[in-house]
Amino acid sequence: MIPLWDSKDLDNSGFNTDCPSIQLYLLEGEGPHPVMIVAPGGAYFFRADHEAHPVARWLNSIGISAIVLNYRVTPYKHPDPLTDAQRAIRMARYHREKWNIDPERVGILGFSAGGHLASTVGTHFDLGNELSGDPIDRLSCRPDLMVLCYPVITMGEHTHEGSRTNLLGENPKDEELALLSNETQITSDTPPAFLWHTADDAAVDVENSLQFAAGLSRHKIPFDLHVFESGQHGLGLAEEHPEAVVWPNLCETWLRKRGF
Repeated sequence: MIPLWDSKDLDNSGFNTDCPSIQLYLLEGEGPHPVMIVAPGGAYFFRADHEAHPVARWLNSIGISAIVLNYRVTPYKHPDPLTDAQRAIRMARYHREKWNIDPERVGILGFSAGGHLASTVGTHFDLGNELSGDPIDRLSCRPDLMVLCYPVITMGEHTHEGSRTNLLGENPKDEELALLSNETQITSDTPPAFLWHTADDAAVDVENSLQFAAGLSRHKIPFDLHVFESGQHGLGLAEEHPEAVVWPNLCETWLRKRGF
């Protein structure tokens, strides 16, 4: 359990216990290795364990180091989860030699609200502050790619209301809703993305993934989109689902294509 910030004590209350911190699942042997930051879902209210550690172990099994992100959830609000995720990416690059990580192959993988966080990182990044007194902050927080699993994307019509309320409060400002509707924040510098969703997801409308993919397409950003006809929300690795069980293999193929 590695704290993200020297200046912040780890919380010990409720779902924020051990926040903000990271947990390392690093590969040994010849490297440097690619790495994925793993952001579990939970509507910015909790962090689902089945979308964290089992996913990190799966990534290890296909030759990718993993870092599970214990980001802050409610009562913390935006931008706390985002700054936690940005910090994790910077830390991965800063500790590249110690952790045997390739700083040019740092991705982020998120589920549901964690997918919103991952897509926020991919659309709201900076290349570091060269004048910062903290050497970690001098490094880029841009992920090299995103894996978005049944993600919350928009804060608009098709949002997940619980995630929006937990992240922005009961009465968010219009500018906050626009800023964190990530389908509207895509630019030519947005990294490539792999997305999957189920068409009948009753919690997070598939329109979230469709709108993000459409935005990537308009900006000529490479993406891979898979929509399965049916399946409940929160499938994780989907090991017992007859259709979505293939998503990890599809994702592995895509990651290989991207150099991971």
